[in-house]
Amino acid sequence: MRPGGVWAVLLAAGLSTRMGHPKALLPWMGSSLVEYQLEQMAESRVEGVVLVVGHEAEAMMGRVGGRSGVTVVENRGYERGRASSVVAGVGRAPADAEDILILNVDQPRPAWLIDEVVDAHLGSEAKITIPVHEGRRGHPSVFDGSLRDEMLGITEEGLGLKQVVRKDGGRVGNVEVSSSLIYLDMNTPEEYLEGLGRAGEFGGRGSA
Repeated sequence: MRPGGVWAVLLAAGLSTRMGHPKALLPWMGSSLVEYQLEQMAESRVEGVVLVVGHEAEAMMGRVGGRSGVTVVENRGYERGRASSVVAGVGRAPADAEDILILNVDQPRPAWLIDEVVDAHLGSEAKITIPVHEGRRGHPSVFDGSLRDEMLGITEEGLGLKQVVRKDGGRVGNVEVSSSLIYLDMNTPEEYLEGLGRAGEFGGRGSA
C-alpha cells in the first residue's frame, strides 16, 4: 500500500438487528458481502481500505484477516452507532490520504461503479461528491482529505456525516452516474433477496 490517493472506509461493525444475521457474512457473489466488497475495492482506483469491524469481529477476522491492502480496526463502541465506526475508520486512514470514500458493507458496489464515483470526484472542484441517479442520491460518497478533522468530530446525535455534508452546501457536488445500484441498501431479509435478484447488474456499466 502507498500513502496518499483515495482511501476507502468500509463499515462492517453493526449489529444487523433487522437482518437477523451479520450482514457482512451473508453469501454474495460466491463469497460473502465483506469479501466481495474488499475484492471490488482492490480492483478499483482505491489505494487502500480501512475495514471497521465490531459485532462478530472474531468471525469477520476469520474471513478477512491478513488480506493485502486492508487495515482492520475494531470499533469496541460499535453499539453507539454508525458515527463511531466512521470516526474509527477515518482515524486509521493515512493522514495524507487525498480523499476518503465511505461505504457500508450492506451496500455492495462493483469496482466499475466505485471508479465512476471516484473519477467524478477527482474531475470536479467539489470537496464532497455524492452520486445521483435519476434525481436520487446514493452511495458511496467521497470526501476531500482536508475534511478529515470534521469527519473525526461527527457524533450520532449530530446525524453523523450529515453534519459535514450540511455545513456548507457549496462544497458538495451531486454527480450523475450510470446505475441505480448506488442506492442498493440491504438492511432486511427482503432487501437482501431483492439485491440477489439484481446480481446480473453488477457485471457491467449502465444497469438501470
